Amino acid sequence: MPEGPSIVILTELIENLHLHKPEIIEVSGNVTTIDQDRLLHQKIQEFRSFGKRFLICFKDFTLQIHFMLFGTYLINDTKKTPLKLGLTLKKDQLNFYTCKVDLLEGKADSLYDWSIDIMGDEWDSKKAIKKLKELPDSYICDLLLDQHIFSGVGNIIKNEVLYRSRIHPLSKIKDLPLAKIKELVAEARHYSFDFLKWKKEGTLSKHWEVYNQKVCPKNHPIAKKEIGKTHRQTYYCPACQKKYN
Repeated sequence: MPEGPSIVILTELIENLHLHKPEIIEVSGNVTTIDQDRLLHQKIQEFRSFGKRFLICFKDFTLQIHFMLFGTYLINDTKKTPLKLGLTLKKDQLNFYTCKVDLLEGKADSLYDWSIDIMGDEWDSKKAIKKLKELPDSYICDLLLDQHIFSGVGNIIKNEVLYRSRIHPLSKIKDLPLAKIKELVAEARHYSFDFLKWKKEGTLSKHWEVYNQKVCPKNHPIAKKEIGKTHRQTYYCPACQKKYN
């Protein structure tokens, strides 16, 4: 599943086409969750990212694309996978595959809480801390994946942030010192931008310290388990990461 930084990269790629309010001249694909005719001859106002969602913004409505687990996109190219949604512009074509497409009435500014977007300019760390403290009995490995707190954080970021913060994934919020909670929230934001930088460089996997690794940087064995209430695959170092209780 693409995480927040990957959606930012998609947004930047499309913006680099220097499109200025392009008109959609053809709509294709097998999407049935929207009225495709609604898009025809509409002018795109801007492209945005919100967490794991890619947004195509129009004057009065917003097209939301969520890539789920296996979604992909191609710009000015196609592949054999069934096309979910294709948008043909005057000079370019945007194609989306194996994704969820929704048409939301209204402008994006009023549709989302931008303060929870881990990559956004309006990110509010104090709000994230407050939300975490309201869930004292929850495991931190589950909360890092809560899109209502950390919109854009996925499994890679979760694992790496917990290792950087030296927190065992099965630590509960009520047992974490406030200073540690603040460190975790700050690291979630910091690592997300490191992720973005390394993803652009094509070096992301070279920087993984626990995710998909056998040993941590200190040469301790990595544990790999499906844990927490979400049962998501988690990589962690039992020696380096303290379990607070």
